[in-house]
Amino acid sequence: MRNARQSEFLVIAAIIGVALNLRPALAAIGPLLDMIEAATGLSHTQSSLLTSLPVFVMGLCALGGAAIAGRVSERNGVAIGMALIGIACAARYAGDGGASLLVTAIIAGAGIALVQTLLPAFIKRGFGAGAGRVFGLYTTGIMGGAAIAAASAAGLAAQWGWPSALAVWAAPALAALFLWRGATRQTLASVAATAAATRSATGQAAGVAGAVAATRSATGPAAGVAAAPGAAHSAAVARDIQTARPRFWRSRRAWELMIFFGIGTGAYTLVLAWLPPFYTSLGWQPSQAGLLLGGLTLAEVAAGLAVSAWIGHFPDRRKPLLTVLMSLLAGLACLIFAPLPLALCACLLLGLGIGALFPLSLILTLDHLEDPAEAGMLAAFVQGGGYIIASGMPLLAGLLRDRFSDLTQAWVAMSIGTACMAVLCLQFSPANYRRLTR
Repeated sequence: MRNARQSEFLVIAAIIGVALNLRPALAAIGPLLDMIEAATGLSHTQSSLLTSLPVFVMGLCALGGAAIAGRVSERNGVAIGMALIGIACAARYAGDGGASLLVTAIIAGAGIALVQTLLPAFIKRGFGAGAGRVFGLYTTGIMGGAAIAAASAAGLAAQWGWPSALAVWAAPALAALFLWRGATRQTLASVAATAAATRSATGQAAGVAGAVAATRSATGPAAGVAAAPGAAHSAAVARDIQTARPRFWRSRRAWELMIFFGIGTGAYTLVLAWLPPFYTSLGWQPSQAGLLLGGLTLAEVAAGLAVSAWIGHFPDRRKPLLTVLMSLLAGLACLIFAPLPLALCACLLLGLGIGALFPLSLILTLDHLEDPAEAGMLAAFVQGGGYIIASGMPLLAGLLRDRFSDLTQAWVAMSIGTACMAVLCLQFSPANYRRLTR
């Protein structure tokens, strides 16, 4: 029993280690973007691709999640993903030109997407009723890694230069890779047995939190059929996709959910890429702007945890959705009209709005179908297309900054998108969920 518990602890530690490395390749860019542009000659539009390209790749992999899960094991796939992240970060030390940075962005995006496709299914398979707690640690680790990277990037650049500040994240990625391989060398059967015996009540109490955390990073199909092993797993995925995917592509409601998720996630990618450069253009030091983004990320974590705790009290998701949309809109208004005096207020409002909107959007998606496998595939469809939509927001901001030498227009564009989301949200009555099946 003690050995099983030690193995479980080691696997959880490895999962947290992997999670901490899923955002630094993106989050460290924003605070250093001015330095990167000055050194490489990249325009604002071109530098925006350092965030847009990884998110776009994440969307493609989400749409193809079932195919990926059928071709590579979870253990090996996560290891490959971590290796790609480490390689991408390390390459930024030597390849400090604009083109090489864009290549590393694609490689990092592929690694992140691979991990996010496979690791949630691994957690569900290995921890059973206790998966909710592990999912919570996993998603908290993702946001924690983003906060650490954003807050430390400028200080590291001041000491070592910006290429080293980006490349330094190869070290924890490599450490997480070795920890993952070592911790998962043996089968998780004993871990699962211990978890089921000692935490079944905890796992049930965390059911809502587990659903939120799972959908935040899973790509539906892989998670939805995680319990089906081997060839049976692949065959079941193939059959389900052949029957369900065409219906999603033809469903107006599925596209509405995708657009809703995409615009909301676009707020995250926009802030991640351009909030620090916006404040450095107003006279802040890069370290101060990085800390602001780090604080915003911590607010996102708090909001996500609050959604997990309270969502059961709101069977009609429109009220909490409209509340967080108003928070997001108020934060954007702070950036537009009073960015300097209301910087901290903007940070809090944006963090709470974005952090709650992400899980709420996916919970709303899962509400539309009762069958877990079909709901998972719908989530993959919504996330895949949504990430592709979201990847356009940093790019749009770069175009606007090149045109107007300012980012205010980007916040205005995001405000218009948020208002459109509020109008779309009014249609998501529980009585209308059946529209997806028509």
